[in-house]
Amino acid sequence: MKFIVGSDRNQALLFPLSLESVIDYDNEVRLIDLFVDSIDLLDYGFKTSFKENGRPAYHPSDLLKLYIYGYMNKTRSSRDLEKNCKRNIEVMWLLKELQPDHNTISNFRRDNSKAIRKVFKATVSIAKHFELIGGNLIAGDSTKLRAQNSKKNNYNQKKIDRHLDYIDKKLQQYENELDSNDEHSQQIKQEVEQQQQRKLQYKQIEKQLKDSGEPQISTSDPDSRHMITRNNITEIAYNIQTTVDDKHNMPIDFKVTNTNDGKAMGHMLERASKILDHTNFTALYDKGYHTGSEFGIADQLGIDVMVAIPNVPNQAPDPKYNVANFNYDPNNDTYICPQGETLTTTGKWHSAKTYKFKRYTTKKCKDCPVKTKCTKAKYGKAIQRSEYQHLIEENKQRIENNKELYRKRQQIVEHPYGTIKRQWGFSYISTKKYIYRASAEVGLIFTCYNLKRIFNIVDKNLLKSYFKSRIHHSSKIIDFTAFKRDFLRTLYFITKTNTFKYKSSLNQLILA
Repeated sequence: MKFIVGSDRNQALLFPLSLESVIDYDNEVRLIDLFVDSIDLLDYGFKTSFKENGRPAYHPSDLLKLYIYGYMNKTRSSRDLEKNCKRNIEVMWLLKELQPDHNTISNFRRDNSKAIRKVFKATVSIAKHFELIGGNLIAGDSTKLRAQNSKKNNYNQKKIDRHLDYIDKKLQQYENELDSNDEHSQQIKQEVEQQQQRKLQYKQIEKQLKDSGEPQISTSDPDSRHMITRNNITEIAYNIQTTVDDKHNMPIDFKVTNTNDGKAMGHMLERASKILDHTNFTALYDKGYHTGSEFGIADQLGIDVMVAIPNVPNQAPDPKYNVANFNYDPNNDTYICPQGETLTTTGKWHSAKTYKFKRYTTKKCKDCPVKTKCTKAKYGKAIQRSEYQHLIEENKQRIENNKELYRKRQQIVEHPYGTIKRQWGFSYISTKKYIYRASAEVGLIFTCYNLKRIFNIVDKNLLKSYFKSRIHHSSKIIDFTAFKRDFLRTLYFITKTNTFKYKSSLNQLILA
């Protein structure tokens, strides 16, 4: 039986292949190469000048290309990327056979968090250029990515107290055993010493917790927090806020946080309005963002929001007498109860933690025949109306009038999460310690997601022409900042030393 057989490994080639001939013309690695070459790394904040002493550094463009290729191909470990530099022919072509070690690769991601965010913004600019962003409907949501911190290494005061109480009981037990058992006293004393050391460690953690002013503390990754991920399942994680445009399900913004969603909507809307350069759009959010003060920010910005209405627990013994069934009269600033009585307010604003409210009561409650069905309060029903209640009611009306539009929220904003977490397997943060490092990783993830979308939607030849035109344009721009710095530095040394060496350097700068 015949089989397809390979060539002899020892056979010499008459015409050796070049790396250029091995990589297909339509290979996306060529687009990655052109994309990175088309952006101004110096302007983005990447370090491009280094001391002349010692071994030369790798150019940031090469390391950025390596990371983008890696993340687009489900590889983000610096050690795995190092291996790819030696065995992956596409990476060899992309880096021109450079082989940086894993420490150099890892440090690049660690040290360029802000610059990587600007690279993500560049992908959004490209998407806007090719009209891939509609700018009329956006959806916001968050997803939790596990941090490099186990639950065991996350503490709150309750957990610390539980450990200290257990240690105190064990110490008391050992003390009783020492009084009655001389035979194993040495072993018991060692156990006592170990427990005392543990107690000291927990006391130190308790001090850190109190000094931080936070309700919890993580010891492996200090910025990560214990959060509910889904269905009461908890993880030590970061919360990634995202804003996604509906036209091609492309993220236009992200922010790595360690807080919940309650206070996130307003800030994300402010950022979205700057990215889109207008506020004439509708934003869709789930019930986790239903906060009065956030509706206030949206109203100030002039943005229509549609936020799912959370389930309100029954407030009255009989649901028929819940506050939702009391009619508000805006002309008289009163409430009418189901029994037809009027609840009035003194007009005084009371302060809660994050908002102000007015109280509405009526003396008729005292003799009302259904008082026990309406309230358990001794003096009768009291309704609190928030300063943002009118905005909350307007949001409810928008959702009732646009149910089909609101149903699009999940399919818009969950699309990137499904690709990133399920297809690519990026359900956790691989970097260790601190939110800015996590932000660098998330920036690379969303950069690659957007590039994948752009590469799949826009014609590759058109993209190549666009990138090449940007490269050609940027090559004509003189870096006047660097020129001025070098000019003044040379002038200073001429004044200081009056040597021919620096005069010659000055002449070269002037001629340039």
